[in-house]
This record gives sequence, C-alpha cells and structure tokens, in this order.
Amino acid sequence: MDNRKLKILAAVVDEYIMTGEPVGSKTIMNHVKASSATIRNEMAELEKQGYLEQPHTSAGRVPTYEGYRLYVDSLMEKDPISEEEKKKIDELFPETAEYASADEMFENASYALAELTKCATVVASSAPKFSLISKVEVIPTGKRMYVILMITSNGSIKNKVCRLQFDLTHEQLAFFESFARENLEGIAVDELSDEFFEKLSEAMGTYMMSLSPIVSALMNMSQEMTSHSVRVDGQKNLLTCKDFDQNEIITFLDNQNDEIKRFINESFSGLKVQFSPEDEGFVIHNSSIITAPVEKDGVSFGTLGLIGPMRIDYAKFIPYLEYFADRMTRMLSQGEDDDEQAT
Repeated sequence: MDNRKLKILAAVVDEYIMTGEPVGSKTIMNHVKASSATIRNEMAELEKQGYLEQPHTSAGRVPTYEGYRLYVDSLMEKDPISEEEKKKIDELFPETAEYASADEMFENASYALAELTKCATVVASSAPKFSLISKVEVIPTGKRMYVILMITSNGSIKNKVCRLQFDLTHEQLAFFESFARENLEGIAVDELSDEFFEKLSEAMGTYMMSLSPIVSALMNMSQEMTSHSVRVDGQKNLLTCKDFDQNEIITFLDNQNDEIKRFINESFSGLKVQFSPEDEGFVIHNSSIITAPVEKDGVSFGTLGLIGPMRIDYAKFIPYLEYFADRMTRMLSQGEDDDEQAT
C-alpha cells in the first residue's frame, strides 16, 4: 500500500474515532494534500482491500476491523500525556499511597483508569510462582463461625468464612496455629496442590476430624490464589455507550469472569489490542480490549486493561494504560525493595 493510502486510512480512523460519523473525502482533504476526486478513488481502493466500508451508498466510509488493526499496529501516533493529565492521575491514583495489599492497589488503579477514560476497566491479579505463604490464621467470629485468613509474601490476602458443627477448643486452635506455622508458612503458592493437602491432612492425625472443614477452606483459597482473580469496573460506561447492544452488555456482565479470562491468559507478553471479530465467542460485538501486563521484579504479576468500542481513542488511551501499568509495576517492586531494606 502506498504512503498516500496509509495517510488517508489513518485520517479516516482518526476522524471516525472523534465523531462516530462516516467520513467523506472533503473531510480528508484537511489531512491529505490531494483533490477530492483523488481521495474518493483512494478510499474506494481501500474499501476493495477491506480496510474501509460504506454503511450507505451516499455516505462516507468507516474503518473495518482490518482497518483498525492496521491503524493500531502501524499508523497510530500516540498522544503524549501532558503534565496536567499526569497531575490528574496522581490525584486519582497517587504513587505515594500506602495500600494494604496488592489487591487494593489493583482495585484503586481500576477505578482511577475507568474514571479517566470513561471506559470499563478490567484487572486480573494472581499470586506469582515465587510468592510464599507468609501467614495462615483461624479467627473465631461467633458461635461455630470462623474466618480463615491467608496472606502471601506478595501482599495478596484471602479470607473465607467457615461454619463448623461445633466450637473449636483452645487446644485445637493452638494446635492448628502451631501446625500451620510449621507446615504452611514459607511454602510456595504453586506447591499447594490437592496432593499437598492430602499429606497435610494425614499429618494432623486425630486432629483431622475436627479441623477438616478448615483444611477444605484452605484448599479452596489456594485454588483461588493460583488462578486469575478478575475484576471489572466502570460497567456503567459500557451500559451508556451508544456503540453497544445493551443486551450484549448485560450478558457480558453476567458472565464477565469467563468472558475476560481467555483474553487475560495471553496478555503477559506485552501490551495487546484485541478486537471482538478476532474472537467470535466474545459476546460484545464491535468492541476492543486493550491489556497491559503488570510486573513485580521483572516477573508477571497481573493485567490491567480497558474495554470499549472499536472506535476507542487508541492514541490517547494506550499511553494512559501504559502509564498506569508502569506505575503499578514500579510501586509493587518498590514495596519489595522497602521490605528488604527494613530487614
């Protein structure tokens, strides 16, 4: 494709993202030095090649999925983030804030990015393989009610309420506290297999009868830790977007974990832009998902992403997403450095 066609395609995408209306040749004359007739011919060629389409005979052109793909991969020029925008991000998601856990950091970043972009945001975090169990505790909260708390070295916190058929004695609680300290603390999260818990149960001996519900709860929590925890924020931005079918959005929100996980699982190799036509099973048509990896000390830790219409402002929002992901990576790694200096 020659340079003029590429400039025309980029101009059509930029204009359509901004207005949402089919783009005519006269509008493109503001971007490309050529006559209206020449631009019309070039747009017709781009349509034949599959990069543009004409919704109506008398209308201008709009980008196809292939047009967006070429634009994002080769033609888009990112908008630099201004100092004013950085100041707003600092107010919404301050780097100096102290978060109780990595999950809380992801949650705050998700809210801030949704507020800034007016898109839906998705975050997924999982305990990386190097993460160790740092604490397991059973806390009585009422008659026959207990909260099992599990904390990992990477700051992840999981808790589960467990109802027993009887109250545990002080002796049973003391035994479990000692047993957990000796057999669970310092164990890598990815070692918490079913076989591991079977051996753990056998090692409890006679205490296993009374403590088996606690062990079952720990098994469930470990499975949650080793799988991606998905969160979607800014759902109202999807519901109010005129580019989407509302029924599709409702279906997505009812099944958001399953809908998102297949995109998240492949997103750790770098920033990715994925379009709904690339996955026929994705329920929201005419949409795009942009995901960026978040790391801790050079190791994949989670994912931050945006969900919006296919005509999302890529040039503006991709730098936002990268800025947030870089900031989270820096904060996670800095927190680790602070811990090492303290010890």
